[in-house]
Amino acid sequence: MHPVIIVYTGEGKGKTSACVGQAVRARGHGMTVAFAQFMKRPHQAGEQRFLAEFLGERFYAGGLGFLRRSEDFPAHRAAAQTTLAWAHAQVDSGCRMLVLDEAVYALGYGLLERSELEAVLDSARAAACHVVLSGRGAPSWLVARAHIVTEMLPLRHAYAEGVAAQAGVEF
Repeated sequence: MHPVIIVYTGEGKGKTSACVGQAVRARGHGMTVAFAQFMKRPHQAGEQRFLAEFLGERFYAGGLGFLRRSEDFPAHRAAAQTTLAWAHAQVDSGCRMLVLDEAVYALGYGLLERSELEAVLDSARAAACHVVLSGRGAPSWLVARAHIVTEMLPLRHAYAEGVAAQAGVEF
């Protein structure tokens, strides 16, 4: 097996949904899947309830929400480090697909460093584990390293017409 790196990026909706779909596909083929969310708090989004039931202890939502104030950076960085350590442990325990939802956001905010993310990618490759990453603003080095990159492009969104985010659709 040749492990691949898949990146879902861009300004449009659907990055997390694509990650969930990838996890479902892999589990359907009998693969062990681990799924981490870097920015979302536990019990915040609809997919979390499903993933917790679907993956059990192989699902981890380690975020504190999106970083909005600079004084909150240390706590967010610590949460990202805890999530990263969890991801490393999943690779070490033999998962065959590791999903790092919102890791690209965490990278962009400086909550993860390039070297830290590359270390997970290197460990996963050595363990024959596929890695799926998501988030806006994938850096060129990650795009170049990935085997599959999809950019979500917003063509139209209800928010522009004054429709608020809705449970089950947006989160």
